[in-house]
Amino acid sequence: MQPLSATEIETYRRDGIIVPATGLNPATVEELRAKLASFLAEQKIADADYVPDIIERDPTWLRYAVMPEILDAVAQLIGEDIIVWGSALFCKAGIGGKATPWHQDGHYWPIRPLETVTAWIAIDDVNSANSCLRVIPGTHRDRVSYTHDIDNSDKIILNQVLKAEHLQSAPPRDIELAPGRFSIHDVYLIHGAEPNNSGKRRAGMVFRYMPATSHFDRALAAQQVRDMGVLDLTKRKLHLVRGVDRSGRNDIYRAA
Repeated sequence: MQPLSATEIETYRRDGIIVPATGLNPATVEELRAKLASFLAEQKIADADYVPDIIERDPTWLRYAVMPEILDAVAQLIGEDIIVWGSALFCKAGIGGKATPWHQDGHYWPIRPLETVTAWIAIDDVNSANSCLRVIPGTHRDRVSYTHDIDNSDKIILNQVLKAEHLQSAPPRDIELAPGRFSIHDVYLIHGAEPNNSGKRRAGMVFRYMPATSHFDRALAAQQVRDMGVLDLTKRKLHLVRGVDRSGRNDIYRAA
């Protein structure tokens, strides 16, 4: 059986996000909680609001990116040739947390064509009270990468903030997830999150997948660093986790 129904795929195409009906089993969730605790301790990370590149820091995280519950759903949306190219933890403490401003993911990602999706996996209960992901449904459909301002305030996680004039009139939607449930959203979807001051931690992880028909352009990444002052992605490792590199231009990472 396919993990996503035809109705779910239609919903994704319309809204730019889907929460599949099935998620990870309870044993996997407990394993992830233990993994998160040991990882933060090993990495000596005290402020875990946003921890990028967890696969780069610890390659064993990749095994969770390729769980069939997630990867099979991703394949229905972007095709069977899949590269994992990004990962992160979002672990907002229950007080004094930072906001994630309204933004689009892909305006500084050197992927051409810019086709990629993000799976957001809940480790804790994630709800409106503790700062779940908020999206503006349908904002992906025009396939437009809007301009962003740079804001280096210490009150937000990301320094790329969507210009106010690009915010759509559609009401935001809160993406509430029980532990083990996950959402998948499109690269062009406008989204963000409020600060978490609920008193309860809100932990989740993300993996980013691109179709292997696209090219991760390292020269473009270097140019974006020079021109935009964004995160340097020139040395990002590309993990081909299903199929083949259809573009023929991606330098796939292979562990020794």
